Amino acid sequence: MPVHLTESSLKKLEPRARRYRVGDDKVTGFGVRVYPNGTRVFRFECQLGRRQISVRIGEWPAWSVTAARERAKELRRMVDMGQDPTEERNRKTGATVTELIERYGEEHLPHLAPRSAADQKSMLQRYVVPHWGRRLVKEIEPRDVNQLLTMIAEGTIDPKKKDRPKPVRANRTGEVLRKMFNLAVEWGMRKDNPASSFRRRLEQERERFLTQKELARLAAALDADPDDRTVGIIRMCMLTGARLGEVRCSRFEHFNLEQMTWTKPASMTKQRKIHRLPISEEVAAIVRHRRLVVPKGCPWLFPGDVEGQPVQEIRRGWHRIRASAGLDDVRIHDLRHTFASLLVSRGASLEMVAKLLGHAQVQTTQRYAHLADAPLRGGVDAVAEMLRPRPKVVATRQP
Repeated sequence: MPVHLTESSLKKLEPRARRYRVGDDKVTGFGVRVYPNGTRVFRFECQLGRRQISVRIGEWPAWSVTAARERAKELRRMVDMGQDPTEERNRKTGATVTELIERYGEEHLPHLAPRSAADQKSMLQRYVVPHWGRRLVKEIEPRDVNQLLTMIAEGTIDPKKKDRPKPVRANRTGEVLRKMFNLAVEWGMRKDNPASSFRRRLEQERERFLTQKELARLAAALDADPDDRTVGIIRMCMLTGARLGEVRCSRFEHFNLEQMTWTKPASMTKQRKIHRLPISEEVAAIVRHRRLVVPKGCPWLFPGDVEGQPVQEIRRGWHRIRASAGLDDVRIHDLRHTFASLLVSRGASLEMVAKLLGHAQVQTTQRYAHLADAPLRGGVDAVAEMLRPRPKVVATRQP
């Protein structure tokens, strides 16, 4: 419900875990956004035809409520006359890339999974803002995009810091830029998209699968480690092929030990869809064990050090365990690859693997296709054995 915004009422607005908006009861579309860090920003937001209008007025207390409301009235009059305030501003001066990134973060990123939104925000802040932040959106050209992505791919984005080449990161940044500039066109900031056909860099997918001997060493290291929480998380990753974040944030209510299933809610999966998969008796045993050691009433299988939150970080424990196993080059995500490789090499179809891993695209699972040769080779060898000519007994002639 809209409220009458005053200096006093703004002071009383408490920050929350996620940003929220409070509308004004005097001017339609005028309101203030309150961010988790306590920042309060006046904005004017409304609908003009099919277009969503969003104008940042200014930050409180640099802007008083009275001044911000007067500015909102001006914007309201423009909209009532059918004018788009953002187009008017762009014609006069033009929005900067920093302003575009801010709007992208406020209007697009909230619709993504939290991890994906945080990753995109990190890319924009690390790579784009330092190089383009003060430039106008309409000034960015395709050669600027190519130059920026080349620096990311070659590891020269920061001249003061030596970095390793990141062609995969360059491609992901290109995808974010393409989406962001598509929205810039939609928002009237420019007429074309300079990142629409950015050059994709060749990606060398990392394929690290643990051998049987390495798995045995890792299992021994897990048995010997005293950190029950970290050990449980790693075992779950190994036994299900789940992503680390899915295991960290798993709750007891997600597991049905009668039907032996794990149902991951859409909010927890990368593809933003419910993912239901069967579990083994070993996984069920981990869930039962966690019920015994987790405080009663706590919903998380692996509660964190902050009350009411799941565990956030296991990097230190993982480094200790893999060092004990002599697997210094192994990442936790490689356990997911290993899970898939073991399935495929034992005859599981790629379709089955895709369902167990929760892949949204078939191409993602195709990386394991070459591992299917082992069971096929066994079948070929069996046929060859049946069709192999039998040696004939030849009678020797007596002298």
